Amino acid sequence: MSRLLKRYREEVVPEMMKRFGYKNPWQAVRLEKIVINMGRGGEAMSDRKILDTAMKELATITGQFPAITRGKKSISNFKLRKGNPIGCKVTLRKKIMYEFFDRLVNVVLPRIRDFQGVSASSFDQSGNFSLGIREQIVFPEIDYDKVTKIGGMDITIVTSSAKKEEVKGLLALLGMPFGKSES
Repeated sequence: MSRLLKRYREEVVPEMMKRFGYKNPWQAVRLEKIVINMGRGGEAMSDRKILDTAMKELATITGQFPAITRGKKSISNFKLRKGNPIGCKVTLRKKIMYEFFDRLVNVVLPRIRDFQGVSASSFDQSGNFSLGIREQIVFPEIDYDKVTKIGGMDITIVTSSAKKEEVKGLLALLGMPFGKSES
């Protein structure tokens, strides 16, 4: 069992039961999945190596082979054609998800230059939390010397609740560093 999953079960669930008045531990908000997306857009269409490199880096970061994402519709201004590969994504669940979240909170986010905490306004109506990382080199798994092009990624954390307060409470108890002015 991962360190964060053990902490969730032993510390976070009882705290959330007290804080939100749950009668049953299964009512507590939990992480369902984490989706990591690396979009490369027009660059991926003109040079296939960029997409292959992004896929290798995403596989190194997550430990899981990514799926290719394709354009949903043609947009002539961006030279995008429907069905062309434009990025890659990975969906993490269960043990791998908790291990990735632990590394994200305790290793990756503190390595970001001038990091002041994540924005507390990044929740959607469904209770999901999204954050963007501008450089993939903040992950310790990536060898800086082998990176050909700096690129970012979007990380979406999907939870079992649609209530912003419950999700923010869960993420804060799991160690997500929210910005000081927004806490």
